[in-house]
Amino acid sequence: MTTQDTTTQHTPTTPDAPAAGAPYAPEHSPRLAWAELAPDVYKAMVRLDAAARRGVDPTLLELVKIRASQLNHCAFCLDMHTKDALAAGESVERIVQLGAWEESRHFYTEKEIAAIELTEAVTVITEGFVPDAVYERAARHFEEADLAQLIASITVINAWNRFAVTCRMVPGHYRPGGHR
Repeated sequence: MTTQDTTTQHTPTTPDAPAAGAPYAPEHSPRLAWAELAPDVYKAMVRLDAAARRGVDPTLLELVKIRASQLNHCAFCLDMHTKDALAAGESVERIVQLGAWEESRHFYTEKEIAAIELTEAVTVITEGFVPDAVYERAARHFEEADLAQLIASITVINAWNRFAVTCRMVPGHYRPGGHR
């Protein structure tokens, strides 16, 4: 991560983007290039991420990462994981509906719902603890080893979110597959 001039503007590349020259707010600069300043921690996080995702279905993993990032208001990680999910073949519709999954359950399998619900419970831990009912639903859909990997993956994306939000990492420049 490098420091950027605060006058830089991100130009959307989507087909629905406003016409060229439309006014956009200036892009903010990151606060701190933490990965460069704490390279051993960054490398350890990359290894932890790789270890946590072993055996977790890649589609499910991206849904979990997107949902945790939505809850943590991490624009950098939302940018990354929605692009990775789309590149992996996930539908726009399922990504869009993820923010309101309880009202659009029919877009997801029961196993995905259990993982999304567990993601919310682990991410929003300030509301108390992971309720037994949420954990038990997840345990019905995942073998113990798979559940342990899923919990590890949820925990790791929450850590990434906290680094990105705290350091104000700038969304909009990620290219799919660029973090592995």
